[in-house]
Amino acid sequence: MTRTNDNGIDRDMTADEETEHASIIADNTARRAADDKAVTAQAAAKKSAYKKLAALGLTAAEIAAL
Repeated sequence: MTRTNDNGIDRDMTADEETEHASIIADNTARRAADDKAVTAQAAAKKSAYKKLAALGLTAAEIAAL
């Protein structure tokens, strides 16, 4: 049983509360993983764009200005 504290009273969670708690944790874990994946994809896209612009002959200063 998972413990919870309601207004200073320490007690075991009910089965429904534990189910909801587990669902919230799973949802947050999935969201965090999706956010991490999006950040990684954005960084990869930025690196790729930088390489493509550099291949076109732009300087680092010109790329930064974009």
